Amino acid sequence: METTADTPEHATPRHPIAVVSERTGLSQDLLRVWERRYQAVEPRRGPGGHRSYSDADVARLRLLHAVTDAGRSISHVAGLSTEELSRLAQEDAAARREQVGLDPSRAGRPYHPRAAEVVEQALLATVRLEAAELEHALRRAVAQFGVIAFIEEVASPILRRIGDDWHAGRASIAHEHLASSIVYDLITESMRSLTRRSGPDGVLVATPAGERHGIGAALVGAAAAAEGWRVVYLGADVPAKEIATAAAIASNVRVVAISLTYVRDRTKMVGELRELRMLLPASVVLVAGGAGTAGIETDLSALGIRVGTDLADLRDTLRAAAQPNAA
Repeated sequence: METTADTPEHATPRHPIAVVSERTGLSQDLLRVWERRYQAVEPRRGPGGHRSYSDADVARLRLLHAVTDAGRSISHVAGLSTEELSRLAQEDAAARREQVGLDPSRAGRPYHPRAAEVVEQALLATVRLEAAELEHALRRAVAQFGVIAFIEEVASPILRRIGDDWHAGRASIAHEHLASSIVYDLITESMRSLTRRSGPDGVLVATPAGERHGIGAALVGAAAAAEGWRVVYLGADVPAKEIATAAAIASNVRVVAISLTYVRDRTKMVGELRELRMLLPASVVLVAGGAGTAGIETDLSALGIRVGTDLADLRDTLRAAAQPNAA
């Protein structure tokens, strides 16, 4: 940007990248990536190549930070005008306030403005196949945010974005496997460290026969453990009879949670879950969640199987099942 006597003060480049990083909460590495890959802003370059940002650049970067924190991809919003970003940020803030009002369980829960930055850093490390950097960033996020916030604000967005990029041909199977394996290891590690060794309330978590994606079940197990439940985690691709037998052997299992990521044969999967519901005692709540439930919700509900769209639904189910008079 050329500066002239007529240049408005707010458009005058005068802030070094270190100041911008401090004022926006975005790391210098992420600022460079957003500029280079997405042209989010166009700072002025000095003779030595040093970046200089205007007040308008800082305001725009704060808005981009806010709307990506809400779950949007930087690639989808970087091209929007500052006015459009401002409207989105206001809508997101209003929706967040409304959500807290509708779901009192979210009231008082910390909001982590750095979560979106961690997601972008993790995705960048994944693109570069830098496994050690990816694991370090995610382990630090678990420690800083806690398990539930890590699952909802970091792990789930990463897996969703990687999955979308893979289906769109923007990422390879190597990228998908790297991210999934590290997230899976961290989640199962957290689940084991949190789960109660004994207690009155047990939840059994698995994926049914034919479903080989176990990471969704691991996310469910870790969330249940963070809620104080004793978790029996069976993993992926478990036949209905084996799930029911395990539920009978393990003491005080009150909920069986099934994760579905992708259903190839709808009739077969519905049949498998029908058998499971018949094998389980009526007192045991059976809940199914995940992207694979799309299109079979009506079938599952008719079988007496609860369908959860997200981890908030799971928490509601667990809390209801924990009541003394829960059926």
